[in-house]
Amino acid sequence: MNFLFQILQQQGTQTGGNPGISSLIFLVLIIVVFYFFMIRPQVKKQKEMTNYRNALKKGDKVSTTGGIYGKITDVKEKTVTLEIADNVLVRVDKTAVTPDPTASDQLQKS
Repeated sequence: MNFLFQILQQQGTQTGGNPGISSLIFLVLIIVVFYFFMIRPQVKKQKEMTNYRNALKKGDKVSTTGGIYGKITDVKEKTVTLEIADNVLVRVDKTAVTPDPTASDQLQKS
């Protein structure tokens, strides 16, 4: 990083310009790149997952972050009840529920 600043300062002094302006432009450019390539996609993904979790209903096939696959039998405000085998029910927090990767594009539908 210091190497890039040194190059920018050398270019600024060679052309007679202000090296502070080129450094400021470089810093703004880095912030813009971070926003569009890292922050914005993450916020979009979080929003999609929140919408998915709010749209959960009885009968949906899901998996948990722990790797348990099941079918939703009951949905409450913060929890869902999954049937993972015949007459085996597990209650998990909604934040631990993810779309079943074996089902076809559940996240894109919601």
